[in-house]
Amino acid sequence: MHLRLAFNSGKTSLQESLVTLPAQSGNYFVTVGLGTPNCNSELCSQLNSATGNRPGCSASTCLYAIRYGDQSFTIGFFAQEKLTLTSTDVFNTLLFGCGENNQGLFLGVAGLLGVGRDKLSIVSQTAKKYGKFFSYCLPSMSNTTGHLTFGNNGVPITVKFTPLSINSQNPSFYFIDLKAITVGGRQLSISPSVFSTTGTIIDSGTVITRLPPAAYSAQRTAFRQGLTSYPMTNAVSILDTCYDLSNYTTVNIPKIGFFFGGNLNVDIDLSGILIAATSTQFCLAFAGNNDTSDVGIFGNFQQKTLEVVYDVAGGRLGFGSVGCA
Repeated sequence: MHLRLAFNSGKTSLQESLVTLPAQSGNYFVTVGLGTPNCNSELCSQLNSATGNRPGCSASTCLYAIRYGDQSFTIGFFAQEKLTLTSTDVFNTLLFGCGENNQGLFLGVAGLLGVGRDKLSIVSQTAKKYGKFFSYCLPSMSNTTGHLTFGNNGVPITVKFTPLSINSQNPSFYFIDLKAITVGGRQLSISPSVFSTTGTIIDSGTVITRLPPAAYSAQRTAFRQGLTSYPMTNAVSILDTCYDLSNYTTVNIPKIGFFFGGNLNVDIDLSGILIAATSTQFCLAFAGNNDTSDVGIFGNFQQKTLEVVYDVAGGRLGFGSVGCA
């Protein structure tokens, strides 16, 4: 469904209209009232801290622009609306952005749900109702079902936690302590300072995991050694370890694991190790940062099938196996 939104720049009050979404199994039925704050309003000025960019203005309409860690970006207008998730979960003044220019590794998705620490994220805006507690599972395939759950409805016993930390230079991100990486069951020889110098964030909006250059180099070398029997092919964008698997029906892929603070080991699902560039070309779904000063990112492609639990108020992040298929 595509909507073209029209607004009267001379009006500062919100005007509501009702949009009925076709309900399907597993989907929320959502009621949204449409409107936009004036670009001279206090609400518009909050975009500076939320996006890292000063808000723009077009015919008194507040505009936003934000670039993500994988260089994807979205530009559009800032909106304040009524959001109804259930008959009891109603948020009358939810703030969000309506993207009109969205480019990057969005892979055909309709939009991004901001779940960061910033006060404009849906986590902060719904804190009184859900207590800054949410969880999700990203499915491995498009024909299987994942979930996004707000509120603490009970944590599965398989979920283990690692501490969350706050970085004063990037206060809206969720920092976690990545300590080591394993490939094929063997821990890579990487100095702990490689990870601790800039830190690592978990980001559900970034697709491909980004590692410090030295860490990625070690991972790439070990992974290639495990796939020497398969022919390599050309790199695809930032993905430099690609294989032509057109003549193979089965492939032995080395397992990859991440070890976090709190003695937490997370095994990456096989669906999060190789990404399909074409029907026959598959690439290692990790990339190295351009500079040692760049923050590491644990991306959403590597989070597939994991139960990921954010206890923001409690300062911890949980991972559980087989949260979905």
